[in-house]
Amino acid sequence: MKPRTPISVYIVVTLGLTIMAFEMFAHDSGYFSSPFFWGLILIAIILLLIMNSIGDLIENQNFSKLSDEEKALYIKEKSTPYFQKLWNSAFKKQSATEEKDILIDHGFDGITELDNALPKWWIGLFWFGCIFCAVYLTAFSFTEYAHPDAELNHETKTMLASIAEYEKTAPQINLESAKYSADNVAEGKELFKTNCATCHGDGAKGGIGPNLTDKYWINIKEKSLFKNVFWMLENGSPNNPTMRPLIKEGTITGRDAEKIAAYIYHINQETAPITPAQGGAAPQGQEVQWENGND
Repeated sequence: MKPRTPISVYIVVTLGLTIMAFEMFAHDSGYFSSPFFWGLILIAIILLLIMNSIGDLIENQNFSKLSDEEKALYIKEKSTPYFQKLWNSAFKKQSATEEKDILIDHGFDGITELDNALPKWWIGLFWFGCIFCAVYLTAFSFTEYAHPDAELNHETKTMLASIAEYEKTAPQINLESAKYSADNVAEGKELFKTNCATCHGDGAKGGIGPNLTDKYWINIKEKSLFKNVFWMLENGSPNNPTMRPLIKEGTITGRDAEKIAAYIYHINQETAPITPAQGGAAPQGQEVQWENGND
């Protein structure tokens, strides 16, 4: 009769498998704060304790049927700590006498084979790997767990929600408070592609709408280019209804307009004087000498 595995080991394994299952199938549910999760853990532990008690009764009954020699051997084996036995099963070497008892009656080139039992830690890892693979494949096949696209969508939704929450409490950007920042140029470029490139062309070189990289402008409402672009995004063009008041109609926010204006300022005042845009539309309007400064 062999000593049983301690109940503490079963409890730890059960906790680990339960957490692994929840992490795979319901990782977004906040299961650690869920009464259902802790109720399930409590029920599992109670069932394990009941099974352990039944195991104790069976063990005591079987122990009473052993001979005195078998009882002494069993008590000695049981007195060895569980993890010490795991260590011994993996690394303890047999004596020459013990090897004779487990020697398999065949060999080759002077090499003999022993009929050793596999270490318990190895068997445990093997079964854990089997269970993990089964649970993982089930989660991957029937849920969105470990799918890159699903993870990207989730992170995108989380990011957009945090941005929306920030926009609710952040100070609104208007014509007076808008300021140029080089940090906004990259985002402004993407916003321009989404909201403005249809009319003003790739790189703001012009198309249906005028070229925004040259010195000629149709609408001049502010003394600085940055503010003028912001004014146009807020109020639209009085000369062409196609240029709508994007801020007032809710297509973009003042913060978006600040970034778009930063991008246009950058390509018109910081890039174009050094490297003029090639292939741009013909100038429209009148030549403007903007005031220095970008706010």
